[in-house]
Amino acid sequence: MTAEPGAGPGAPGRRGPDDLAALGVRLRAGDESALAGCQAALGPALRRFLRRLLPDEAVDDALQAVLMELWRCRERVDPDRLDAWTRTVARRRAVDLLRARPPACLPLAEWTGGRAASRDDVADRIAGEQDVRLALAALPLVQREAIALAYYGGFSQREIAARLGAPVGTVKARTARGLRRLGLLLDAPPARRPRS
Repeated sequence: MTAEPGAGPGAPGRRGPDDLAALGVRLRAGDESALAGCQAALGPALRRFLRRLLPDEAVDDALQAVLMELWRCRERVDPDRLDAWTRTVARRRAVDLLRARPPACLPLAEWTGGRAASRDDVADRIAGEQDVRLALAALPLVQREAIALAYYGGFSQREIAARLGAPVGTVKARTARGLRRLGLLLDAPPARRPRS
């Protein structure tokens, strides 16, 4: 078996484990030229690694952050594990950059299907809210209290039970019955709905 030309440890742009260990020793000693050597030896592989994790525009920033951390923490770097250390740091910096990015936003025009909320949409929403208020008013007080505390107050079933002085099972039953009746009231034709 013969080695491919240009694939050995002495080939330009590629270094073997011994060369990386020597770079690591020089780096720990504070040799600034060793950092340039690390960039030349590890930069292309780190760039490929970061391209799998980050958008193209963030790769250079992440690579620079890795090299800065390599220099800043050079006393802690194990020369024999330089490649593994830099990949670990690269992954961490990529995660940091991804977390720092603002969440992707969808333009309002796309979200609404290319149209802004019309007066009819607003009127329908207000009418729907009024229908819910009227249907809630038609419920028995105990059911209305349980639903209002849960949905408008944001309380848990246990908290509602403590406020009302009722067992949790009773609160759950009142909420379930009230929601069932509320659904029936809201599904009823407008002529049969309760009026305020």
